[in-house]
Amino acid sequence: MNTVLPIRKKPRSLAQELVDVLGERVREGVLAPGDKLPTEAAVMAEFGVSRTVVREAISKLQAAGLVETRHGVGTFVVGPGQASFRITPEQLETLRDVIAVLELRIGLETEAAALAAMRRGEDNLREMRHALDEFAAAVGEGRDAVAPDFSFHLEIARATQNGHFTELLSSLGARIIPRARLSDESNEELKAYLLRANAEHESIFDAIQRQDPEAARAAMRTHLANSRERRRRAAGDCC
Repeated sequence: MNTVLPIRKKPRSLAQELVDVLGERVREGVLAPGDKLPTEAAVMAEFGVSRTVVREAISKLQAAGLVETRHGVGTFVVGPGQASFRITPEQLETLRDVIAVLELRIGLETEAAALAAMRRGEDNLREMRHALDEFAAAVGEGRDAVAPDFSFHLEIARATQNGHFTELLSSLGARIIPRARLSDESNEELKAYLLRANAEHESIFDAIQRQDPEAARAAMRTHLANSRERRRRAAGDCC
């Protein structure tokens, strides 16, 4: 039986409404720890939403620590203490914590970008393009762009066609996207930074689209290293 989502005030809220419904099922025990979530196709059919909306909702559930994806098996509800390697809120409390996670991402995602350039399919490119468009729209409207940002990086992991990359990035969740305003930044400075980040995303996408692994690797490293250096400067760490 199809489930009807509430009437949306804004189109951008659809993924969050799906998160709310699935999250409530977890809290009520309808989906218990260890249960496997329905497939993307099944969720699309039940709620009448696109694959992009389903993937964004799953990303949010992963970020909340409610589910985790296991390579080649599916996505499962996570009970307390059941999750595999995760980044918790307590591990992102300081700028140095955020820098440490960015260092991890540089090691992981630069190679993922190169593999994605060699192996990506047209579906991967469509999902990346949609995420970039959502990111640009969010920045332009002054909205939170974390969800499309994470969706873009997660789709690159999927485009490697190596499920281990997808599983690891999924288990880390959207918390790895550093978006907290630095204490001395104005709204305009934050917006300028996000616009630069969007331009860097476009460079990564262009290299993957051209199937140029070296350019994709370099573009991803530049993107993540710039984010790291921004926080190093804020932390007074010059090295």
